Amino acid sequence: MHTKPQLDTVLSSSFVQESDGVRTLHLGSPVIQGAMRIDRPFDIELEYVQQMMMWLLFRDDVRHVVQLGLGAAALSKFCFFHLPDARVTAVEIDAGVIELCRRHFGLPDNDARLNVLHMNALDYVADFSRRRSVDILQVDLYDTQAKSPLLSTEAFYAMCANCLTADGIMTINLYCDWPEHLQHIQMIEKSFEAVAWLPEVHDGNIVAIAFKRAPNVDFADLYVKADQIHRTFRLPARAWVDGLYHWMSDGSEEPGPS
Repeated sequence: MHTKPQLDTVLSSSFVQESDGVRTLHLGSPVIQGAMRIDRPFDIELEYVQQMMMWLLFRDDVRHVVQLGLGAAALSKFCFFHLPDARVTAVEIDAGVIELCRRHFGLPDNDARLNVLHMNALDYVADFSRRRSVDILQVDLYDTQAKSPLLSTEAFYAMCANCLTADGIMTINLYCDWPEHLQHIQMIEKSFEAVAWLPEVHDGNIVAIAFKRAPNVDFADLYVKADQIHRTFRLPARAWVDGLYHWMSDGSEEPGPS
């Protein structure tokens, strides 16, 4: 049975709603910019956010994961909880969002492994001291209207690549009208040896994966790895491999509506 969403709180222009056991984050508009199932706070609820973890197919030895754009903290919490050997940094420009995540989405306080920074993502990646310091970069940057990725320029993606280690990987949520997806991907390709993407979900979300160094891809091995990920993390990793296989078998066709 569907229940009427209840407004919990407002900080800045952001607010939280609840319905059917799921708490959602809204940044000044009805658009859902993060979600958490209340009885499973360290799981990832939304499909496209789960897809942001597809780098697990290629790396399991990470030491530093960085999230640009905190959202409802699903990715940061997941990495903090499930990857005990990794440091997790989240960068969020809106102090109100950080406070909402701490009060309503179970985001832990900063400690030796978790560091939530109140700062501009551009300033973070532009800092030369962070060069080659990040193994995994997860990018999900949007304004209150969530119409197009923020900071999506060739210069920004070049700085993202510079932050990554030699075998570093970036995943990015490209939420926009489908003709724009290709423009963003082409900019990413200027700074990364290989870029792939999964089929569109959620009426406009395409999640892309960008490799600092192009990987050797064996789909049989990827399916074995996907089954391990599903058993360990309860993530639908076989669907990611299906999507990558579809992308490759179609000749890396331009992203478009599914």
